[in-house]
Amino acid sequence: MKTQVAIIGGGPAGLLLSQLLNKAGIATVVLERRSRDYVLGRIRAGVLEWGTAQMLREAGAGARMDAEGLIHDGCYLSSGDTLIHMNFAESCGRQVMVYGQTEVTRDLYAAQDAIGATILHEAEDVALHDLGSEAPYVTFTHGGEPRRLDCDYVAGCDGFHGVSRQTIPDTVRREFEKVYPFGWLGVLSQTPPAAEELIYANHERGFALASMRSPTLSRYYIQVPLSDRPEDWSDEAFWEELKRRLPADVAQSMRTGPSIEKSIAPLRSFVCEPMQWGRLFLCGDAAHIVPPTGAKGLNLAASDVHYLSSALIAAYGPGDRAPLARYSQDALARVWQAMRFSWSMTMLLHRFPEQSAFDRGVQVAQLEELAKYPAARKLLAQNYTGLPF
Repeated sequence: MKTQVAIIGGGPAGLLLSQLLNKAGIATVVLERRSRDYVLGRIRAGVLEWGTAQMLREAGAGARMDAEGLIHDGCYLSSGDTLIHMNFAESCGRQVMVYGQTEVTRDLYAAQDAIGATILHEAEDVALHDLGSEAPYVTFTHGGEPRRLDCDYVAGCDGFHGVSRQTIPDTVRREFEKVYPFGWLGVLSQTPPAAEELIYANHERGFALASMRSPTLSRYYIQVPLSDRPEDWSDEAFWEELKRRLPADVAQSMRTGPSIEKSIAPLRSFVCEPMQWGRLFLCGDAAHIVPPTGAKGLNLAASDVHYLSSALIAAYGPGDRAPLARYSQDALARVWQAMRFSWSMTMLLHRFPEQSAFDRGVQVAQLEELAKYPAARKLLAQNYTGLPF
């Protein structure tokens, strides 16, 4: 097989990149280790920056999002029973779109199918070769048969545990990581949302988040120790604890129901530098992980795709290879800004083991600052809705 760009990983980053490149006349082959049903069964983020939403429209995959997604002008931060409204539209003139990652992936699959893109599922034993040459290639097993894919470039969109990042030599690759001492227990339920916008709650018992996927599907989280397991928490115990951490008027009016999905996600920050080596370019979780507090995971993947698709289109079109040469530099500048924002939101809203009275005082002061000063709210709004590409 031969193509122009081999894309390793068929999640939203790989599919969006493939869609944008194919629309520009650049051929791709996507290799995905899992089945399509497995990919679509993953429950992930649901808040899209406005730039991400616009990219989906440009890719021809935004129609259902625009019809069914929820446009939010802001969100709430709470401390005890006090609600602080972050009005994004007022502070920076932008909004966010609440639309689940599963639905984004489904729409991208549909868009890829419509243009006849090549996606090979259950591709195993993927290995990358000759990335430093002008003729890299990928070997893999598909349907029990060994295969080879020759290409011009390789895009590594295969997540944290994928092969792409590990192919960059240890002598070149630098990794930065911060592991947080807690996780998020998440529950998906067929219930109306607790509020019209997301609520990020700082409480003495720990963080909580009231979110949603649609007017009838809600997503809730509470901070738990890393030693906890989902089976340790009955639905009744989860709802009781969530209500303790949300403002009283919200807790009293919210509707509860059986969980559709329940899981615990650890929190960490991770960055790999550089994000390119030879003809290999990393995108999304293959290069970075953020704690979900800032709603940046999927949006950072889209940001990478913006820089890489633009650079490849410039290289294949007018022959300008300069954007490809600086892809890592451009992408990492935005990655580190998102890392800072996600870290700051995590530090602001969670309770840490052995947290001192001083530490708690700083949290309270920062929440009061957000409540009192438009400039503080503007900075948060600019970061939450998405910095410019």
